Amino acid sequence: MEATKWQGFNLENYMRLDIHLLDTITYSIFGFAGFVAISQFFITSGASYGRYVRAGYGCYIDSRLAWFVWELPSIVIPIVLLVFTSSPRIVQTPNRILFGCFVLHYIHRSLIYPLLIRGGKPASLVTFVFAVLFCVFNGYLQAAYFLHHADFGEDWNRNPLFYFGGLFTYVSGANFFGEILEWFGFAVANGTLPTLAFFLSTTASIAPRAFSHHRWYKEKFDDYPTERKALIPLVI
Repeated sequence: MEATKWQGFNLENYMRLDIHLLDTITYSIFGFAGFVAISQFFITSGASYGRYVRAGYGCYIDSRLAWFVWELPSIVIPIVLLVFTSSPRIVQTPNRILFGCFVLHYIHRSLIYPLLIRGGKPASLVTFVFAVLFCVFNGYLQAAYFLHHADFGEDWNRNPLFYFGGLFTYVSGANFFGEILEWFGFAVANGTLPTLAFFLSTTASIAPRAFSHHRWYKEKFDDYPTERKALIPLVI
């Protein structure tokens, strides 16, 4: 079998089609990020799950089951691509590290975090469907880019690319701030449009929620610290 053939397909043609598909998904996620950000700021309490569950969004799904199912594609799709497709870039150390970080994150989100939920409120069917679709497309986007295309160069691990921060002492949405920083660092470490799209879509989804949490805490607790910000310490 020729080097450019893989399981009956021309690998070069497959890679060209693959990068076009990844570009389409990337720009679609950019658009989705804008839609989510705008819609959540206009809908006072954001997406209908957790403490903001309300009527009018279809049936509701148990929180543990919802988190398990909607995050699961971000584990299954990367593993399927790794096992069943030609993955020429996975031999590179940065690709292995970043691919592993992505999968490990979602192993926690799908398989461990749901078991830690205590008394969580259900998620609406609308929220569930959008979350599943996002994880399907983004799971393919990130994994396929790492496995098939990304080339970070030999000096990747010597660059100052990673950032840390976020405490509930300073912000109401410290968990959101931490995740935004996590995927910001992930995007900077990659320096690619797919990971930038992932970062922006995540920020668009959870940053408005931090502001909703901040308002909720101030309404519920009269002595809530006035100096505490919503999302970014000492800023907003």
